[in-house]
Amino acid sequence: MDPLTERRNALTRRHFFGCTSVGSAALASLLSGQTQDGVTGGFPNHAPRAKRVIYLFMSGGPSQMELFDYKPNLEKWRGTDLPDSVRMGQRLTAMTAAQTKFPVVQSLFQFKQHGQSGAWASNLVPHTAKIADRLCFIKSMNTEAINHDPAVTFFQTGFQLPGRPSIGSWLSYGLGSENKDLPAFVVMISSTGKGDQPLYDRLWSSGFLPSRYQGVKFRSAGEPVLYLSNPDGMSVDGRRRFLDDLAKMNQMQLEDYGDPEIATRIAQYEMAYRMQTSVPDLTELSKEPESTYELYGEDARKPGTFARNCLLARRMAERGVRFIQLFHRGWDHHTTLPENIRKVSKDTDQGAAALVTDLEQRGLLKDTLVVWGGEFGRTVYCQGKLTPEDYGRDHHPRCFTVWMAGGGVKAGFTYGATDDYSYNITENPVHVHDLHATILHTLGIDHLKLTYKFQGRYFRLTDIHGNVVKPLLA
Repeated sequence: MDPLTERRNALTRRHFFGCTSVGSAALASLLSGQTQDGVTGGFPNHAPRAKRVIYLFMSGGPSQMELFDYKPNLEKWRGTDLPDSVRMGQRLTAMTAAQTKFPVVQSLFQFKQHGQSGAWASNLVPHTAKIADRLCFIKSMNTEAINHDPAVTFFQTGFQLPGRPSIGSWLSYGLGSENKDLPAFVVMISSTGKGDQPLYDRLWSSGFLPSRYQGVKFRSAGEPVLYLSNPDGMSVDGRRRFLDDLAKMNQMQLEDYGDPEIATRIAQYEMAYRMQTSVPDLTELSKEPESTYELYGEDARKPGTFARNCLLARRMAERGVRFIQLFHRGWDHHTTLPENIRKVSKDTDQGAAALVTDLEQRGLLKDTLVVWGGEFGRTVYCQGKLTPEDYGRDHHPRCFTVWMAGGGVKAGFTYGATDDYSYNITENPVHVHDLHATILHTLGIDHLKLTYKFQGRYFRLTDIHGNVVKPLLA
């Protein structure tokens, strides 16, 4: 295109946006937290039970047989080959594809039933066991991916390949924010040990949604969010004047080109300015009473721990952050499973249980949905050496356990079941798309209506699948 034609088109756009005030309306909606971009149907569609979600994602694939899915017969079958009638030619990972034998191994840990609901839990999770009557267990989760990256991506975006918006971005897009001074979608990461599976920023990306809906990662050291502090030599008033002048220049570009990303840029600068006050207040824990640390444990005093992030998640929930995602790495146990799962369970059990308890004590659990789970489960057969005190398990997408609490789901309830090998589902399968549809439902969103048009097609979190699992709803 020649320069004269390009300039003429720019002037035409500027005239259009100036005359119709579309550009100003778009910017105003950004600054007020309203959603735009042609959401098909106002949200919520029905009365919500939850206002926000705290998703505790156990990255690596927790073993359901070591935690919540008790299988007493495995002890007598120890060392025997997993029957072909059970395995049914299941796809294997590259790590066990060369195995000719698939020896069954029972859990090394002791199980008991807990609470009036009689939910099973092992001695690895004593704190979670104490709140069993507040939890809704799904024993029949299943997914399609067998390797970490596509499986984690699937849980976060509803698709195995990168590029789709994350669930937190979809919620930010559909419902907006309850607090204009904090992001609608926040991510925090903790870890047990080294050499864990990597987590990429695209897991909390907005994908093809406008970039203002992407998650904001809070760091465990230094400033929680980069570049919030004023540069050396710049006063608060000086920064305010600088942002005002910058906004005027960006507004001129917005009027010239009508690019929604320019409006996003203006709004994000304003959000960053407001976060200079709101984030330090959020992360300042000195006024938390000793009873808080008795509940969450001493790890909650240490920045970067899962317990600390759980405490921060409660404070974010109090302040109206819409979607809070906690990733904890360290659950990938192909070898030395007993030793490693003890460590990671110790790092996460008390914090997760404390979060649910704390939310309930503050009257927040009724409208906060807490979700706990990983990207898949583990196999009943052993990977690597098999000794009385040592064994490993491979990835298993066919069945695993997730639990939820609060926010409109049943308490003290177990849904779904697996066979005696915890290898196949025998009752009420729940797919990733079904879980997503159910989460959206608790927030008042019909998953069929939360859509965004991209490249000529309307997309949604659940793609062309998904059903609300109504028996889970209170």
